[in-house]
Amino acid sequence: MENGRAISFPRPDGQDVPGVLFTAADDAPGVVLIQEWWGINDQIRRVGQRLAAAGYRVVIPDLYRGRAATVADEAKHLMNGLDFGQALADIAGALAYLKGHDPSTRVGIVGFCLGGALTLAALCNVPGFTAGVCYYGIPGGGADPSRLLAPMQAHFAEFDDWCTPDLVRALEDKLRSGTTEYELYRYSAHHAFFNDTRPEVYDPVAAAESWRRSLDFFHRHLGGPQTAA
Repeated sequence: MENGRAISFPRPDGQDVPGVLFTAADDAPGVVLIQEWWGINDQIRRVGQRLAAAGYRVVIPDLYRGRAATVADEAKHLMNGLDFGQALADIAGALAYLKGHDPSTRVGIVGFCLGGALTLAALCNVPGFTAGVCYYGIPGGGADPSRLLAPMQAHFAEFDDWCTPDLVRALEDKLRSGTTEYELYRYSAHHAFFNDTRPEVYDPVAAAESWRRSLDFFHRHLGGPQTAA
């Protein structure tokens, strides 16, 4: 399966954004995939491959502009240096790229860890998404979950020291006070349970169940073939 094609696309302010494209049928719905704090690495590329195999055109905007981390300290440094406003502009550019010249094209967004926080922020600030899936990420500010612009599904771990159970409860209180559809699932697992390159936290049962739910959610909102990719 392809490892993704390097692309570039403009964001609303005219700046070019590098990214990676995984293709399905030309008329397939789109998904913007947002990296973990590590950057665009082989693991997130495999997620892109799986989404393409499930029938979606996928763009991963390169938020770190070619940089990637292999150790936590480096990843933390890159994440702390990321401007969320600029990242949301990158995401808006990826959304426009997938819509092309047809505003009716359905486009979703999914992200993990840092990408999960940006997914939630995008669903509150970037008009045009049809639906989104957030994996264990909560933005620190600049997003009001009670004002989602599109339906969201969220996946959190019970033993997470970043998105703690208290923070997840507070998030769900805000989601509940809004009027937009949401689903929130909790798993008896640790943060980053979906990442199969991290054996200390990877949970194959939680990963498989959350992925099935994610594809079902996207199928309901975006259309496209329903598979177990």
